Amino acid sequence: MKKQVYNPFLPIDVCIPDGEPHVFGERVYLYGSHDQEGGDTFCMLDYTVYSAPVEDLSDWRCEGVIYRAEQDPDYPERPYMYAPDVVRGNDGRYYLYYCMSGRCGVGGYFGPISVAVCDTPAGRYEYLGYVRNKDGCPMLKYVCFDPGVINDDGVIRIYYGTQYDFEERIYSGLEDPKDFRKAFEAHEDVIRSEQEMFHKSREEILDTQDSVMGPVHAVLEDDMLTVKEEPRHIIPYRVKGTDFEEHPFFEASSIRKIGGIYYFIYSSQLNHELCYATSRYPDRDFKFGGTIVSNGDVGLNGRKEADRLNMTGTTHGSIEKINGQWYVFYHRLTHKSDYSRQACAEKITIAADGSIAQVEITSCGLNDGALKAEGVYPAVIACHITNGHMPHGSNKIFTESFPNCTHQGEDRFIGEIADGTLIRYKYFQCNGGCRKVFGITFRADGNGVLDIYLDDNRCGSIEIVPSDDWTEGSAAFDMTGGVYALTLKYRGSGQMELKEIHWQE
Repeated sequence: MKKQVYNPFLPIDVCIPDGEPHVFGERVYLYGSHDQEGGDTFCMLDYTVYSAPVEDLSDWRCEGVIYRAEQDPDYPERPYMYAPDVVRGNDGRYYLYYCMSGRCGVGGYFGPISVAVCDTPAGRYEYLGYVRNKDGCPMLKYVCFDPGVINDDGVIRIYYGTQYDFEERIYSGLEDPKDFRKAFEAHEDVIRSEQEMFHKSREEILDTQDSVMGPVHAVLEDDMLTVKEEPRHIIPYRVKGTDFEEHPFFEASSIRKIGGIYYFIYSSQLNHELCYATSRYPDRDFKFGGTIVSNGDVGLNGRKEADRLNMTGTTHGSIEKINGQWYVFYHRLTHKSDYSRQACAEKITIAADGSIAQVEITSCGLNDGALKAEGVYPAVIACHITNGHMPHGSNKIFTESFPNCTHQGEDRFIGEIADGTLIRYKYFQCNGGCRKVFGITFRADGNGVLDIYLDDNRCGSIEIVPSDDWTEGSAAFDMTGGVYALTLKYRGSGQMELKEIHWQE
């Protein structure tokens, strides 16, 4: 690795969530939706791809805009392009699958799956059509949302869907599951909600086996558009009593095949975590595997949702093997909303039995080990930012005060740092013992102290004084060689903002 790389690994003003990483040739390409920094709804910008050499994940370059929303026939009625995926067809060309949506997701659950095509992985894609039935009409079975695609030794498989618990709440209250149809018919409010959200008829909602919701699989013809094998659920909608009960499917279908086993990666209804399920078959018998990553480290070492270490919210991503190492790609939230999400990644291990243990979120991510305890870093690479009671995002911008990554003009910083705020960076490495000067660039409207911890040991503090302009502060302490979690804790009045952290000997 020629230089260091940290999370978020793209430029800190770039918001590309819903990442699908794919290695094509000697480069890895990150396909995702595109949020506007500080935007007020999901996916406001056109698809832009970044790529890096497989041998140097610090060297990401912008490939530019590969596809514009206005190229889709549904534009401008539905102006936003949601989470895409790309697959190489049997003809050697590259196919982009996506769904259009309106503001805050309105209208995103009843359109077709659109397809664009290009001769190269990150060239300029052209609209091709929509996934269709054999008679040429749009394929709209179940709910077309968040497509994930794989070329499975020449078989083009597409996965998609979404799942809310409207029907599960009814089903779970029944003594006899055979009574479900009658009980469902008695809940006209639920039926109407599904009709409005999914644009399905009452009969289709009632008569679809299992549910119109849930994750589904279909096979496409070599034209990459026509359905060859009809969609079918890969996981039952009704999860009560199954191994999916605690982590039911919500959205973000992604598929990988590893050693003859299919790995279905998805966002659960807990919303902050990427989970996986495995099967020897592409279209059935999936079993829950576990959580791969949570953007609040929820579940890691038993951590409860109330103790989340960040503002949590939507996540979407997948896994990819790059130059012999497996990674999980996910996103984090900024600007106190679900609308400014940034790409992050962590190393993962696939055990001999095929299992994937949940990994912690870090600041170093794609880096070859811990970051060097030297030089200047943006403060916003913190992996944990918490005041002890952080919220969970819900398709909105929060107005209440809590610490968050944000921006003002050309400045990116952690804002609204108040008494009791904890900011953590994992990890920094010191090579050999020495006297270190640790500094910060900050501004504040009150007086306080920023305590500095290496792992759990307090090693110094920096006085915080009121300032309208960015101000420097520092503390000196002895640091022995090793790898450390750096934690900063603020105590004092008012609020402060943190722009940079820096190390020097």
